[in-house]
Amino acid sequence: MSTDPRVVAVAGGTGFVGGAIARELAARGHHVVVLTHRGPRPSGVATGSGPAPVFEYRRADVTKPESLAEALAGVDALFISLAFRNSPIEAPRRGQTFEKVDAAGTEALAVAAKATGVKRLVYISGAGAAPDAPRHWFRAKWRAEEAIRGSGIVYTILRPSWVYGPGDRSLNLFLGLSRWLPFVPQIGNGRQLMAPVFVADVGALATDALETPATDNATLEVGGPQTLTMDEIIRTALRTMGRRRPILHAPVLLMKIATAPLTLLPSPPMRPSAIDFVVQSAQVDTGPLQATLPRALMPLSEALATYLAPRR
Repeated sequence: MSTDPRVVAVAGGTGFVGGAIARELAARGHHVVVLTHRGPRPSGVATGSGPAPVFEYRRADVTKPESLAEALAGVDALFISLAFRNSPIEAPRRGQTFEKVDAAGTEALAVAAKATGVKRLVYISGAGAAPDAPRHWFRAKWRAEEAIRGSGIVYTILRPSWVYGPGDRSLNLFLGLSRWLPFVPQIGNGRQLMAPVFVADVGALATDALETPATDNATLEVGGPQTLTMDEIIRTALRTMGRRRPILHAPVLLMKIATAPLTLLPSPPMRPSAIDFVVQSAQVDTGPLQATLPRALMPLSEALATYLAPRR
């Protein structure tokens, strides 16, 4: 496993998963370039425990391909972990969709990476990506994967299941409501199966992929060591926090009907397609991952305790 420092860019490095990757890369001594359209010093990247890492920030907008070549100058490896604002709640009138950002944005990055001499790509896709997937976000992820595979650059594609951790916009949202409500609201029946994977583990695995030749041109599904229902995940989190709350389930159809009028807004706070995204299962086969990138991943309760356990 090579540990030579490299100039590594992270597209999406101001986000939840991309930020974890950027922190892990910096911790291992790589020069990390965070690509962002928000300016030279955005907030939100240097989160987590320990001293804040030092990054170089470069302005880049994946919806404007002409901005990418300059941003990738001198970069040896590129990580792509894109997510539009308020994902998975799309806002088509603002260009915030899976097709515009995940698919077309990754295609633009792959072209720019090839033109500027990037030697390695690591793409964070999603469990379920397929050309004939029933959901458009999985088809968009597949389109992005095809751009990576067709780039002519050595690549690794990681398909994570449900990722959680400090700063996530799913589990923390429901748990936050439990501070004010006598219950935890949940959309659907809570029986969808997940293999929850801690965000720090995703960052570590992605960095391992950069440093492990066995991952060259490989596509690997990523999940934690347990497969659980969403209700089991929430109950585990509540126990970790020392709270007792029942889970109140809202029917999917009712929620989709209630949120349909919101699609008329330029930036809807919720939309029916996002509800489908939230209630989907995300099961993975982690056998190839464990064989290629052997790493002990944190069980749910142990990982949750690092940021949810009450302070004494």
